[in-house]
Amino acid sequence: MLTIKKVPTVVSNYQEESSETSFEGCGRNCLGKCCLPGSNVPLYSFKKDGKNSMENGGLNSPRQQPQICFLHNLLLGQWEDRMSRGLFRYDVTTCETRIIPGRCGFIAQLNEGRHLKKRPTEFRVDRVLQAFDEGKFNFTKVGQEEVLFRFEQGHDNKSEFFPSAPVTADSTSPSIVAINVSPIEFGHVLLIPRVLDCLPQRIDHESFLLALHVAKEASDPFFRIGYNSLGAFATINHLHFQAYYLALPFPVEKAPTRRIMTVKGMQDQGVIVSRLLNYPVQGVVFEGGNTMQNLSDSVASSCIYLQNNNIPFNVLIADCGNKIFLFPQCYAEKQALGKVSQELLETQVNPAVWEISGHIVLKRRKDFEDASETSAWRLLAEVSLSEESFRQVKSYILEAAGFQEKSNTGEEDSIYDQLSPKPISHLPKNCVVIH
Repeated sequence: MLTIKKVPTVVSNYQEESSETSFEGCGRNCLGKCCLPGSNVPLYSFKKDGKNSMENGGLNSPRQQPQICFLHNLLLGQWEDRMSRGLFRYDVTTCETRIIPGRCGFIAQLNEGRHLKKRPTEFRVDRVLQAFDEGKFNFTKVGQEEVLFRFEQGHDNKSEFFPSAPVTADSTSPSIVAINVSPIEFGHVLLIPRVLDCLPQRIDHESFLLALHVAKEASDPFFRIGYNSLGAFATINHLHFQAYYLALPFPVEKAPTRRIMTVKGMQDQGVIVSRLLNYPVQGVVFEGGNTMQNLSDSVASSCIYLQNNNIPFNVLIADCGNKIFLFPQCYAEKQALGKVSQELLETQVNPAVWEISGHIVLKRRKDFEDASETSAWRLLAEVSLSEESFRQVKSYILEAAGFQEKSNTGEEDSIYDQLSPKPISHLPKNCVVIH
């Protein structure tokens, strides 16, 4: 059994509670079954998925107010409110950030405070799927003051916000958006699908579609959603996604891609699959789709294959949910086997989805000041599967997603060569920003 001593980042102010504490009937307004039913938690009700569901979403109140931008008004407004209450462990706005000179434009952040208050745990890195353990920290132990709102599908083709919406005892388990008390960037939040169901950290079709709805409703390409599997630096085995706002293009979003030519499958539903080029981490890119469900199903099926076959992975949801990057990775395995250099280990950087995407959080000033494109590339290259392994995994996840890849031919190569990279536009789309 491979194990590695992990020191997980604290994402909730209740994470350091003693594991022996009983929260049943705790009376402290948590997200457990003892407190959540009957509570008034604000509700964001998003519109149903439809034929044109890949368009950006807006928000209508029950009184039909003009369409506004969800991210800037609701999420960030509530997030700033929690900041004013002193719920975060440090002020992330004081963290230094710089763009590393070079072709890729990696983004380095110095966040010395993020790793100071942690509790050690024994973390398995050789099992992507592990059973939920209610004895360990999970999000039912989070206080409701850390919650911004519930996020659930409505009954109409419109989005609505209800400042007061009771959680009834007979209702389905609510999905929650809460703050990450150790934020990487402004607006750093957690999406916790069906919190009372106590789902382990594993992708399913319903939860992944929910994450895409958040990206679409946010309607801002600067707002990205990330997912880390166990073995790929998820530190809590309770299903969750992370998201935050960064007003810069991620390096991976600017990387060129090459379309993978297929003969049948999801392309009939508008989904296009490509592979990353000239980037230190091998990855597959999904985009398009006639509906959000088409795109979501293809990616979720690929993720389910990876986790069922014990392959750690990270996912980045970008461009308002229209473009999704999937990265199989092996860094934690190499780390456990002693195959990572001491120089890299001393940086204490765990390359999860944000680092892989090019936003690298550094914990020592020396590393921040010395950061170069060469050092960033060297770190991320350790994350990547080898070319041979990636080709094999790629064929399996394409099959899982319903694709059949064409054999490599000269004609196909010429088609590839005609493709030019299309960086994501970072201009807000149909969004009124209120300052």
